[in-house]
Amino acid sequence: MKKLFDFDGLFDEKLAEYMQINAGKYTEKQWESLIPKLYKQFGDTFIPAAGATPKQYYAEMSDSELVEALAAHVKEEVPASDFLCRELESRRCPDALVALLGETDTELLTLAVNLIGSDPKGFGGYFSILERDDADEDVVEAVCEQLKGNADAAKERALACYARGIRPELMLEILSRTTGKDDAVFDILLRAFRESGEEMPMRASYLAAFGDARALGTLLETIDRDDINFLEYQELKYAIEALGGEYTKLRDFSNDPYFIEIMGQQSGAVDILRPKN
Repeated sequence: MKKLFDFDGLFDEKLAEYMQINAGKYTEKQWESLIPKLYKQFGDTFIPAAGATPKQYYAEMSDSELVEALAAHVKEEVPASDFLCRELESRRCPDALVALLGETDTELLTLAVNLIGSDPKGFGGYFSILERDDADEDVVEAVCEQLKGNADAAKERALACYARGIRPELMLEILSRTTGKDDAVFDILLRAFRESGEEMPMRASYLAAFGDARALGTLLETIDRDDINFLEYQELKYAIEALGGEYTKLRDFSNDPYFIEIMGQQSGAVDILRPKN
């Protein structure tokens, strides 16, 4: 494996020198705009110790070498530069990167998930992670976001996991983002909503995301119940409107603890903003 370079650390050193030389020349906002441009230029700057520019250094590596370098950066606690990550992304999800989904290091797993993205090549590994009871919740969240980004490709696996009782709430969330308007998916989302307890607001949002107006009848029937609280009412009303419906009946939530808390927070915000006499 080629030598590890902390290109970001080197850039920070060069940037500090540049900022010192140009002190007072730019405003803070101008620096915020300039630094990303300087970083991009740095990627094309020849680094004698590396014998290449940062971009060239990684472009010359094979897929397996890039993934090996990424893992080594994490293990050795040397920051993995954006140049390494962008080169990996350009390789269109190499098999060596997918293989990292079997690792247990949280940082490395999160990097791998973010680099693989919503490519179906990674879905087998993603669902294996979701099936693990000891999976880190941050990694699980990252996986779920990528699966939602390509939910149609994830649908069959999500249906199978839901049927087996594996992270049902996450599977509902993934299924709600499918676009095919599959009747089986609709039935699952609607049944889950009807059977929901404290999860009602979230499961109403799944119906809204799925976008099938056939759910309107159930949503309208539910929002009209006297036993719903203010948070449930808000999410139900949003879902109804998202599906093209409308609910105009006036409701009194003045004694609802959620309503009182939210109104209190808003009142506090107003007090903070109100000028003092």
